[in-house]
Amino acid sequence: MINNILFDIDDTLFPSSEFAALARRNAVRAMIRVGFDAGEEELLRELHKIIEEKGSNYDIHFDLLLKRLDTRNPAKFIAAAVGAYHDTKASIQPFPDVPTVLLELREVGYKIYVASNGIAVKQWDKLIRLGVSQYFDGVFVSEELKSGKSPEFYKKILKKIKAKGNGCVMIGDREDADILPAKKAGMHAIRVLRGKYSKTQRTSRADAKIKDFRKLPPTVLKLSR
Repeated sequence: MINNILFDIDDTLFPSSEFAALARRNAVRAMIRVGFDAGEEELLRELHKIIEEKGSNYDIHFDLLLKRLDTRNPAKFIAAAVGAYHDTKASIQPFPDVPTVLLELREVGYKIYVASNGIAVKQWDKLIRLGVSQYFDGVFVSEELKSGKSPEFYKKILKKIKAKGNGCVMIGDREDADILPAKKAGMHAIRVLRGKYSKTQRTSRADAKIKDFRKLPPTVLKLSR
């Protein structure tokens, strides 16, 4: 019987792909407003190259962008970009159906957790800004577990919550990070068809796939039988 539900954050609880695209565009627009002599699309292309190379958790994307563009006295432009990026964070919201579903799951007795790749402070920042941190019984982040999303990552979580794999289900949007490693750790898995990965990897090892998040409670119940 399933008693524990683990959730990914990005594109599962909130539209992170849309937010990231908006924040990056706002950042390069801010650089241009304070005098940077380049086009918006050119800057975005160079920024995307750095993100693909270094990963989304790299702390100095804009510093490296300006270094590669051989910019003299870059501090003003870095400050403008970082400020605009963080200002965009004020607008993030969960998917509309998320708070209601999380509350419903708690009310019927499930323990719910976050299982996320990334830096702990950044992931907590997302949960707090989204207004959903209070729903979770625990938050597990790869930085603190010293393991990316792999079977070992999920096994560490199982040990910490003192649960067996068949008593847990992982909810996420990515086949490679959320579904396959959770299944290899002996857990159930449900793939949420949201965000940029929703149209990739049409074949899935997930026990179920859902487009409508409101169908999550009955889907979990069905897997428990």
